[in-house]
Amino acid sequence: MKRFRGFVIKEFYHIFRDYRTLLILFGMPAVQLMLFGYVLTNEIKDAKIAIYDPSKDVVTRKISDKILSSGYFILERNLRSVTEIDPVFRQGDVKLALIYEPGFAQKLEKTGTARIQIIGDASDPNTANMLVNYASGIISNYLVSMNSEQVPLQIIPEVRMMYNGELKGVYMFVPGLMAMLLMLISALMTSLSITREKELGTMELLLVSPMKPWQIIVGKVFPYVFLAFADACIILVLGNLVFGMPILGSIFLLLLESFLYICMALSLGILISSITNSQQVAMMISLVVLMLPTILLSGFIFPVENMPMIMQVLCHFMPPKYYIIIIKSIMLQGNGIGYVWRETLILMAFTAIFLGISIKKFNVRLT
Repeated sequence: MKRFRGFVIKEFYHIFRDYRTLLILFGMPAVQLMLFGYVLTNEIKDAKIAIYDPSKDVVTRKISDKILSSGYFILERNLRSVTEIDPVFRQGDVKLALIYEPGFAQKLEKTGTARIQIIGDASDPNTANMLVNYASGIISNYLVSMNSEQVPLQIIPEVRMMYNGELKGVYMFVPGLMAMLLMLISALMTSLSITREKELGTMELLLVSPMKPWQIIVGKVFPYVFLAFADACIILVLGNLVFGMPILGSIFLLLLESFLYICMALSLGILISSITNSQQVAMMISLVVLMLPTILLSGFIFPVENMPMIMQVLCHFMPPKYYIIIIKSIMLQGNGIGYVWRETLILMAFTAIFLGISIKKFNVRLT
């Protein structure tokens, strides 16, 4: 028993001396609790909306003020014409639009009925449905307060969903799955492939071969470019043929953006392999740095606007966020490079940064 107690104490000492084990034991649960606690929420707040109010009367102003003061919405733009509705949605910031009919207050007073159109961006069907329900509920509450004071009146909301009229969930999951799978295949498999050579000691044998170090690295990651690109094509074909996922924009631009994203993920995999010497560490870093952020902080499932400000700042450093914006814009809205050039430049910048750091950190001698 004394020997067993000494053995157990020795194991405790080993664990407390290994900072990586302590990081996994205590750091990982804390980080995941913070991430899931702040990100996993069904609450909607600060969703950007646009309003077209041709009558600008007392009633429409009161309804708009009630909606904006609810805490769920913030005004992004006052529209001057109904022709601005489609462009403002294509830019990707506005999630909901309110369209009042002309002479709103007069029609409500004379006929007892007035109409308001609520248009949601259903490229994210869950969020669009919640926003429409929130806006409709606020309008209904306002109508109840009006009817308590005078003859019963009726405001009829006409709901319209843009880009996904049937509110299919696949319109949200296909872009997100593409971002996640391409990231994991490209970055994770690349980092494991290179660290495997380091771990087995065969990288040194490769480095004494006639090939230059950069040729070895490119040769190791080159197959994953085609494998990941093939996966992207398979996902697009299955999404279109099986689930009816539309591709309204240029297929060439979509594939080109996917290739850029794959190159970015490959450069991230090279970076991970340059700072690790074992497959276990590379896999742990890849799962923590790639998988969880791709799911939680990219806008794939949970809207970025709902997160605390510190989480929203972190989201700006997540490459999958920009790729999801790009493919949704091309596939669902039919946009061209004019609407996604900013996100494209950001992905190119990520690629250049990851490659630059990898080249600087890569140690040819592998001590």
